[in-house]
Amino acid sequence: MASNASLDKAPNVDDWLAIDADGRVRVRTGKVDIGQRVSTALALIAAEELDVPLDSVDVLRADTVRAPNEGITSGSNSMEESGNAVRLASATARRHMLARAAEALGVDAATLESEDGLIQSRATNRSLTYAELQGDQPFGIPIDLGIASKPAARYRLVGHPVTARGMAEIVNGSWQFLQDMEWPGMLHARVVRPPHYHATLRGLDEAVLQRLESDGIRVIRDGSFLAVAGADEYATLTAATRLYNAADWDRGQGLEAQDIFERLRSNERTSLPVTDGTPQEAPLPPVMEPPANSTVTLSAQYERPYHMHASIGPSAGAALWQDGKLTVWSHSQGIYILRAAMAGALNLPEAAIAIHHVPGAGCYGHNGADDAAFDAVLVARANPGVPILLKWTREDENAWEPYGSCMAMDLSASLDSSGAVTVWSQETHSDTHSMRPRPGAGGAGPARLLSTRFLADAIQPYAPQPNMQKHGGIHRNMDPLYDLPNKRLVKHLVKGMPLRTSSMRTLGAFANTFAIESFMDEMAEAAGVDPLEFRLRHLSDPRARDVLNAMATKLGNAPLPEGHGRGFAFSQYKNVKTYAAVGIELEVTNAADIVLKRAVIAADAGQVVDPDGLTAQLEGGLLQSASWALYESVGFDRDGITSRDWDTYPILRFGNIPVIETVLIDRPGAPFLGAGEATSGPIAGAIANAIRDASGLRLRRMPFTPDALRAAAMGNYE
Repeated sequence: MASNASLDKAPNVDDWLAIDADGRVRVRTGKVDIGQRVSTALALIAAEELDVPLDSVDVLRADTVRAPNEGITSGSNSMEESGNAVRLASATARRHMLARAAEALGVDAATLESEDGLIQSRATNRSLTYAELQGDQPFGIPIDLGIASKPAARYRLVGHPVTARGMAEIVNGSWQFLQDMEWPGMLHARVVRPPHYHATLRGLDEAVLQRLESDGIRVIRDGSFLAVAGADEYATLTAATRLYNAADWDRGQGLEAQDIFERLRSNERTSLPVTDGTPQEAPLPPVMEPPANSTVTLSAQYERPYHMHASIGPSAGAALWQDGKLTVWSHSQGIYILRAAMAGALNLPEAAIAIHHVPGAGCYGHNGADDAAFDAVLVARANPGVPILLKWTREDENAWEPYGSCMAMDLSASLDSSGAVTVWSQETHSDTHSMRPRPGAGGAGPARLLSTRFLADAIQPYAPQPNMQKHGGIHRNMDPLYDLPNKRLVKHLVKGMPLRTSSMRTLGAFANTFAIESFMDEMAEAAGVDPLEFRLRHLSDPRARDVLNAMATKLGNAPLPEGHGRGFAFSQYKNVKTYAAVGIELEVTNAADIVLKRAVIAADAGQVVDPDGLTAQLEGGLLQSASWALYESVGFDRDGITSRDWDTYPILRFGNIPVIETVLIDRPGAPFLGAGEATSGPIAGAIANAIRDASGLRLRRMPFTPDALRAAAMGNYE
């Protein structure tokens, strides 16, 4: 196989594997496990290739000390990058040990067999264990990129259900999250945030400062960065409130609470045409006139508000600054880039910083983890030699995490008399989706860390540049997989939007797929063609057709009660990863509530390694995106974010979770296709199409709340 980014950086077997003296296998990875079960999948792959019991494989947590640098755990890349690396490293290691055993036993390697870490000779009946051959010794060899891995027909572990790593400990309550960590002499810390992004600290009430000091509370101030630390966590939390009330904040002009969708279309922007999923430095193509054979032309606008990651547990970070070196514990998805950003912000060499990944508030995207870790570092710098555990509050998380950008999609298309698309145009307007603290010119990494903008030696926030990667950022899944002629695709990176944004699960794919799949139903209706048949007419990819047909078969077409409806949607994430079709049955009640009844997923992720893990990813993505579609929208006004708790930022609750049926199309021996974000794109379109079927109403702006339904029924819906 061809190399990948992970193997380019870590090309040797020793980067990925080790055999201990007791025969246990240690697997290293730069990908972090945030609930997606990547550690379980990697253990399965290693055990399969090495012919060892699954329970003899340990997958070590990522760190910046020994783990391979695999960038960020994002983009549904873990199986394609880390999974393939571990598979090739394991296959290379097994062949190497067979060769060593053949030499030691004086036999031809072809006569050897391995099972459960034991190599035996059919010719002599003598044997050697992996531990005897390789225990505590480096392999000292490069990974063979061309090595043949085990044929799928011989799999005994891969593709079979197993219990996820750590699941038993999570269930029995013994699992330790970052928030649970303790050290002797540790101080708890909290940040005291200003009212909003643009507020600055003018002064503090000295009397309150003195009382806090007398109570054993340490106050850390650096410009407008303000924090407290103390030995007792509750006293520290109380002190943070007291200090906020004692602070004199200059609120400035506040946030600009204008219509975000009007601003998306009217603000200054950088506009680029998109061809084959890739932005081009070229003039924008003009809007095409419908060809002469066109009989129907449609246009529609679709909109997504700001969304939160809304991690159930707020973010946290821990740090120890000692002897000029920094140790950090974080639940960041990108510990290597975080280390680079911290080094730049603190004027330290990267070698002086070690970051260890510890599970925390899981999320898929750039939530508050990086910022909370840096906050802990700032407190640790002011208290050298003292371990610091800093936790964000719910209000911190909701008001200060980087959000998923609001987006607006403008689509138009024409059809001929047979119902075939003759011309297609889409323009997508959005703020950036790429503000993780990546290193770059001009201190780009430090500038993306929240608290650097509040320090006395402040760093101005990074000005985002257009993402030019194929299916990156705003234009992810903007180019439909359908066979559409005369496509005109334009992305607009909009400047001057009011809220801080960054990566959220799928980046722009969620909103783009919502728009495309809603519009496909609208065109099918205009053409008088069944929505499934309309899609299949415009879809030649056989694997795409397979998932659509599998979903439709499972969903069925039995008559539904009045007020109930079905809808579905489809995409292949980034047009190269997992294929997924999602069907929804729902009810629109007389009170305009949307009740999800049933969901069907059909997915093709290539070779299935961990079926339960894959199913969990697909179903979890469906539920998160259903929550975005039905409930979620970040509120704000001039004085700051107003969505600061679960009442002001409602999410999907257990009472509206549908029955979910998942069909996995396994393709043994086929390449892994990343699946973490596969169902997140189609779900909003599926729900919107089901609402149309149930009520006759077409909703194009999320969230699909009762108020939105009532407004649509009255003809007042935007």
